[in-house]
Amino acid sequence: MSIKFTKMHGAGNDFVMIDGVRQDIQLTPEQLRLLADRHFGVGCDQILIVEKAQNKDADFRYRIFNSDGGEVEQCGNGARCFMRFVHDQKLTSKREILVETRGGLISPRIEQDGRITVNMGPPVFDPVLVPFDGGSGAVSEALEVAGNTLEISVLSMGNPHAVQLVADVEQAPVEKLGTLIEHHPRFPRHVNAGFMQVMDRHSLRLRVYERGAGETLSCGTGACAAAVAGIRRKLLDSPVNVATRGGVLTVTWDGDAQPVLMTGPAISVFSGEINL
Repeated sequence: MSIKFTKMHGAGNDFVMIDGVRQDIQLTPEQLRLLADRHFGVGCDQILIVEKAQNKDADFRYRIFNSDGGEVEQCGNGARCFMRFVHDQKLTSKREILVETRGGLISPRIEQDGRITVNMGPPVFDPVLVPFDGGSGAVSEALEVAGNTLEISVLSMGNPHAVQLVADVEQAPVEKLGTLIEHHPRFPRHVNAGFMQVMDRHSLRLRVYERGAGETLSCGTGACAAAVAGIRRKLLDSPVNVATRGGVLTVTWDGDAQPVLMTGPAISVFSGEINL
């Protein structure tokens, strides 16, 4: 089976984009892992497949697969790359579209400066919906990890996040704690672990250990989750510039049930064809 693809990245978070509208795409977990493999395949954090919408009000549907072959609900950096991809592939001429994901509907648009803004919808704090067993929905929660009590902010941005405040993000034990938090039994669907350092009222630095992918250079939903967590803790004011290892994202949130808006780059790297 031969598949045409485009390699893209959003602030260093990289993707294999596949047009499932004009190609018949049925990939096994093994094939997904091969595509994502940086030695034997194309190499990426996630694989994004564009499909025809099932919801009559949406323009497209897209599916998101981590590098381990597992399907997930949402991807903020991927949503921006998705918008750039369907535009470049002439699947749409609209500058703003409505897209179905497993995490709900999102609305990306191309700004005049070429960056892309995604309406990620409102954050979810209800622990049942995140899901987070035994949670209260409070601004911060206690989580026992490796004999220590961590103070985390728990929320969903279409996928679950646990964000903790650190003094120095470069010295944070992301690899060690990230996998323990990701697989913590209180998160039945696992979780993305965020480590944020507040720099001033409108900026933070962030590293994220993502479910099924490990640490990535950037995480769009993680940036949204960190900004929301900081605003709820009264440490930050909107808009927030989130500096990741791959670049800077801007997150705007007016609180309560208001939607989170994320703006950042989406870059095409190369296109090709791979025989699976």
